[in-house]
Amino acid sequence: MRSDMLVSVLSDLSGTSADIEAAGVISTDGLMMASVLPNSMDEDRVGAMSAAMLSLGDRTAQELARGELEQVLIKGDTGYVLMTHAGKEAVLTVMAKPNAKLGLIFLDVKRAAGSIAELL
Repeated sequence: MRSDMLVSVLSDLSGTSADIEAAGVISTDGLMMASVLPNSMDEDRVGAMSAAMLSLGDRTAQELARGELEQVLIKGDTGYVLMTHAGKEAVLTVMAKPNAKLGLIFLDVKRAAGSIAELL
């Protein structure tokens, strides 16, 4: 039941922009809780990488006195990966196209993360 609601939030997020290619909610230990991923993406790999990067981002922000981590953004030549906390126990990961309008995606991801945090 809860996973259906999480998938609904992810589907709504993916529907807000054609630039969003994939999205997932991952526990902070790397387990996929819900996702809207293409068949070509491995859920386990996405989960493990997201948890590792967010953990490293948390540590970096803390060690370099940058305050509380808000998000991790990775830019590659074929697109973006955006990770943000969705409550204390989950991570929202979104993959976007290289020409994505990041300002709008940041706003939509922040709203979705809030909705996910309420569900968890």
